[in-house]
Amino acid sequence: MKTDKYSIDGKVVGQVELADDVFGAEVNDVLIYEFIKAANANLHQGTHKTKERSDVNGGGSKPWKQKGTGRARSGSSRSPIWVGGGTVFGPRPRDYNIYLPKKMKQAAYRSLFSLKAKEGLIKVVEDFDVNGKTKEVAAVGKALDVKKKGILITSSENGLLKRAIRNIPWFLYNNVMRISGRDVFYSRNIIITESAVKTINERYAKVAHDES
Repeated sequence: MKTDKYSIDGKVVGQVELADDVFGAEVNDVLIYEFIKAANANLHQGTHKTKERSDVNGGGSKPWKQKGTGRARSGSSRSPIWVGGGTVFGPRPRDYNIYLPKKMKQAAYRSLFSLKAKEGLIKVVEDFDVNGKTKEVAAVGKALDVKKKGILITSSENGLLKRAIRNIPWFLYNNVMRISGRDVFYSRNIIITESAVKTINERYAKVAHDES
């Protein structure tokens, strides 16, 4: 299928081919859910930790003798029921990562792009360069009607563009070889450069992937 190609001024200057099996595939809601759930889980560092009884210093001697004091027997001042004692079943460091098969991730990307295309949230812009000025990238976003959270996907590793766009809270940057499905899912405007579209068409095409 074809879609309009825009200039950085927001004017239609031509058309670009979007692969039907990437941008026009059937949307699998369950697959997208599993994909985003895994992406969110992989952001969880899992470094939380509390001190349990064996981790707390002190408490080596018995506070008082077992019998004859009239008080409840106690073996350590670091018991969980004492102030300053260890935590019972507290959180421990763990790995929250969820690993999905490659074919499942490829299919999830196709569903994501197809979902955004059906919602009319994808725009293709001609390739462009910036001089590291945030106002230049902001002007491009404004011309392309990016009013809410948006993402710009390019094929070149442009350090000046990355530096310029990171100062814009409502605009994210992704390289086409490292697209964050999470960023795509939560964005309300998907801006893709012309060269990046060609890469996406080739990289996520179902036929090409099945053959590999």
